[in-house]
Amino acid sequence: MSIEYAIIVKNKTRLEALIERFNTKAQAKFYIERLGGNFDDYVSEHETFYTSLVLLQTQLSKVIKNKIVERAYVPSYIFTEKNLIVVVGQDGLVANTAKYSRGVPIIAVNPDKERYDGVLLPFDPINFIYGVEKVLVGKYHYRAIRLAEAKLNDGQRLLAFNDLFIGASSHISARYRISFNNKKEEQSSSGLIVSTRAGSTGWLSSVFNMAYGVTGMFEKNLKLKRPMLRENDLVFAIREPFQSIRTQIGITAGIIKERYSLTIESLMPVKGIIFSDGIESDFLNFNSGTIATIGLANEKATLVMSGSKNAI
Repeated sequence: MSIEYAIIVKNKTRLEALIERFNTKAQAKFYIERLGGNFDDYVSEHETFYTSLVLLQTQLSKVIKNKIVERAYVPSYIFTEKNLIVVVGQDGLVANTAKYSRGVPIIAVNPDKERYDGVLLPFDPINFIYGVEKVLVGKYHYRAIRLAEAKLNDGQRLLAFNDLFIGASSHISARYRISFNNKKEEQSSSGLIVSTRAGSTGWLSSVFNMAYGVTGMFEKNLKLKRPMLRENDLVFAIREPFQSIRTQIGITAGIIKERYSLTIESLMPVKGIIFSDGIESDFLNFNSGTIATIGLANEKATLVMSGSKNAI
């Protein structure tokens, strides 16, 4: 089946979000500068992004029809085999898009290399068109990323490209019963993070930063080690586990492999939640009686690469 449309996925700039909040650019400027902020930085970021977007659209329109879908509408957009996806924005936007992509090829473009790390953004607004042309003829290099999955005992499920969060929707402690690798215990914590290999440089890395930072106060010459995951591994970490008469801390982290799964039973009457890739608005309720099984999903995301050998 031939590809007929390129779907450009973008997000609002910080400036657009400010204008939406304060109604006008002048009011947004007044608010930021009154608090001592640098409003020019918001303007510069906005202008750089749209310069890149115009350049991208100009090239793309010469080879294929295209349209823009805002990030907010991605969860409800139905991608098909007649599409290719061009993500323009930060690394997080790639993750937000990938779990809804249904395996459609994703070409990820970094619009501002001075501002964004671009771990998941191998293209820029100029060279991305070569990736598009390769996809159109079916001769492109790609990395298939296996997604993580949270499956509930009522049949609902949620996919994740980077990570899943299981916990409470507010700053109260999450209460649950966790089962992993033939061990089971009741816990109270700030929730769990389950990360894919692709997400190991994101939220999970901040958990490692915190753990090493606190431990480093008491252990001399402690060297920070990043989690090294294989393609089909997931790693989970408990955030701030609390030990009490009823709650234990025997299970604090682990690797979920193909043959293992992590099971969590909610003990929270209200405010239990599961969301993925930082999108709190797209969530599953996780309240008392709900059991979540965490593991690898069958679905994969297809990330187009700029060369034959690329690592994520």
